[in-house]
Amino acid sequence: MGFAGGLPHPLLYMDMLKGIGHWGAHVEQALGVDSINHVLYMWLVMAIILGLGLMVRSRLQLVPGGMQNVFETIIGGLEDFVVANLGEEGRQFIPLLVTIFIFILGMNWIGLVPGCDAPTANINTPAAMAVIVFCFYQLVGMKKWGFGYIKHFMGPVGFLAPLMLILEPISHLARPLSLTLRLFGNIRGEEIVLILMFFLAPILGSLPMYFLFVLAKTIQAFIFFMLTMLYLQGAIEHAH
Repeated sequence: MGFAGGLPHPLLYMDMLKGIGHWGAHVEQALGVDSINHVLYMWLVMAIILGLGLMVRSRLQLVPGGMQNVFETIIGGLEDFVVANLGEEGRQFIPLLVTIFIFILGMNWIGLVPGCDAPTANINTPAAMAVIVFCFYQLVGMKKWGFGYIKHFMGPVGFLAPLMLILEPISHLARPLSLTLRLFGNIRGEEIVLILMFFLAPILGSLPMYFLFVLAKTIQAFIFFMLTMLYLQGAIEHAH
């Protein structure tokens, strides 16, 4: 497989699904890609999250329990974190930020399921999300400040503004690259280690790593969420 095509797992359920009628090969050939597994697993995560959300919504209670309690704890904790850093103005971004965290967490965790591959282990997935984040926070800044948003690229010292107008755009353009490589590199590395441990010691070697990688993959989802929040904070704050 190519650099962005995922990992050579011994068994992938989506490869079995694509083999039914060989539709997968036709789609991949038409698109000119090595594999669409990461897209299929991403859709699977979306379906799981949507299903859980609809299930919780249909069983809402004044005293939360079970899955409702889990969702309220996660969303409430993230909301408090955002408001503590962005203030009340940050509440408007909570739907996006919470969605990013839960979506990336689901894509990271599904790679721990035997026979599944994490979509975030394919560079195209984190790259697409990083571009969305970059465009969104730039639009937020331009919407709030208008032409005055350019002051965010001029730096705090007036006579250095011409230099900062060159350096700051480069810094901003590096952000989606940083978001992409950080998430992709960590998740892909963890997937490779897990596969190697599975081949060397299927149970004794891979089982302890599962617990470690559950934490590591959660941290990576939170880092992406937190950096997105910080970029939004920089866009809505006064330029210094």
